[in-house]
Amino acid sequence: MTKFGQDLPLTTCRGKILDYLGMKIDYRRKGKVTFSMENYINQLLEEAPYDMAGRAKTPAACHLFNVNYGARKLDEKKVQLFHHMLAKLILMP
Repeated sequence: MTKFGQDLPLTTCRGKILDYLGMKIDYRRKGKVTFSMENYINQLLEEAPYDMAGRAKTPAACHLFNVNYGARKLDEKKVQLFHHMLAKLILMP
């Protein structure tokens, strides 16, 4: 059994602004901390294919739970991309 930190060396970060798991943690204001995921979200949007571009007033459209049995299935590449992006969104704090 290997001990934690032996496979890869442990690293530490010091400073007023830290990047951790896609979050920017900012300690520059005394007594306050701010968290931002703007870069994480922008990177996620850049990964999205062009045909996924669009706008919606709300993600909960009235047809959200309607099943379209005639819909075309996604090809394997798009399926993998969809699951990759969904996992990133689910893991957002």
